Amino acid sequence: MTAASSSPPLQGLRVLDLATLFAGPLAAMMLGDFGAEVVKVEHPRRPDPSRGHGPAKDGVGLWWKVLGRNKRTMTLDLSTPGGRDTLLRLAADADVIVENFRPGTLERWDLGWDALSAVNPRLVLARVTGFGQFGPYAHRPGFGTLAEAMSGFAAITGEPDGPPTLPPFGLADSIAALATAYAVMTALTARNTTGRGQVVDMAIIEPMLSVIGPHPLWYDQLGYVQPRTGNRSRNNAPRNTYRTADGSWVAVSTSAQSIAERVMALVGRPELIGEPWFADGAGRAAHADLLDEAVGSWIARHTRDEAMSAFEKAEAAIAPVYDVRDVLADPQFQALGTVTEVPDPELGPLRMQNVLFRLSETPGHIRWAGRPHGADTAELLTELGLTGAEIEALRAEGAV
Repeated sequence: MTAASSSPPLQGLRVLDLATLFAGPLAAMMLGDFGAEVVKVEHPRRPDPSRGHGPAKDGVGLWWKVLGRNKRTMTLDLSTPGGRDTLLRLAADADVIVENFRPGTLERWDLGWDALSAVNPRLVLARVTGFGQFGPYAHRPGFGTLAEAMSGFAAITGEPDGPPTLPPFGLADSIAALATAYAVMTALTARNTTGRGQVVDMAIIEPMLSVIGPHPLWYDQLGYVQPRTGNRSRNNAPRNTYRTADGSWVAVSTSAQSIAERVMALVGRPELIGEPWFADGAGRAAHADLLDEAVGSWIARHTRDEAMSAFEKAEAAIAPVYDVRDVLADPQFQALGTVTEVPDPELGPLRMQNVLFRLSETPGHIRWAGRPHGADTAELLTELGLTGAEIEALRAEGAV
C-alpha cells in the first residue's frame, strides 16, 4: 500500500459533536474512525452522561473510551453569549455538526439552522432526536428504548406467552447512528453538486422501523400482524437455539431449502424431506415442533464441538452462541481484527471493537481512545485564534 493510498478517506472533514449519550456521538465516532477530525463539545459542568454509563475502572468510564475515540474534547456552554459566539466561530470552519438537543433548544440559544448556515452555507447539521423535528411528539424526551417499543420491535421479540422484550443494549441508538453517518455522507455528497449544506432530520424511531422488515406492507396488504415467536421464524424451520450435551448453545438456520434438507439428513430424519410440506419455508415453519424435536434431540446428544464439526462437514448453517469471552477468543474474529488493542494514557492498553469495515486502499484507524473531559479546550480555542485573555474571559463567564 502506498503512502497516498493509506490516507484515511475522510481526512480533512471537520465534525463538531454536540450530542450526548449514544446515537449522535456514535455516528460522529464512525466518521472519526475513517479520518474525520471530530471535536467533542461538552458542557463545562455536565459532561456527556455516557462517561458515567456502565462499569468504570479507576473512576474512568469504559464505555466512553469507545464512544469518545478519535475525538478531541473541549467544553463550551452554548447557552452563554461567549459559548454561542465561540460555537459560531467553530461552525464557520466545520463541515458537519451533530446534535441531539430537543427541537427548539438550539433556536432558543440563537444557534438554529439560520444562524449556523449564515456563517457557513456549506455546513451539514445532523439533528438526532427521538421523534424528529416536527409532529405531535417532537418535544417529548426520546431514547432508544422508546424507539424499540414504538417501532414494533419489542412487540415481536420474546416468547409467545411472554411479555414484549427489549434488548439489553442500545440497539435503536446504534441503528440510528449508522443511519445518521449514512445521511451525513449523503448530504456531503449532495453538497459537491449544490455547493450548499443542509439539515439532516434523524428520528430514532424511524431507522428502527426500517430494519424490522416489511411489517407495514404485510399489514397494509394482508392485515397481518406478526406475533411473538421466540427464536422461531414464520418463514422457515428449523430455526432456533439448541442446547448441546456439554451445556453450550448453538443456533441453527435453514433459510435456504438446500440447507434444510442437509440438516434433516445430518440428524437422521431424511424421510421428512419427502413430505409435501417440507418443500418451502412456510410449510416447514408450520411443522416447527416436529423439526425442532428432530434437530434438538440430535444436538443434545453431541458436544458443541461435535455438533459444529458435523454441521460444517454437511455444509449446514450453524453458529455457537457466544458471550464476550468467546468473541475475544474466536479465531475468525481474530483473523478479521474485529477487536483491536488501543493504547490509552489513563488506563493502558484497551481492547475494543475495531472500525466497522475494511477498505482495501483507504482503511480506517483508531488513533486514540476517549479523552478526558475538556482535555483539548485550550488548544482548540488557541487554534481558533483566541488570545489568552479571551480564553480567560470565557472561563470567567463559565462558557468553558
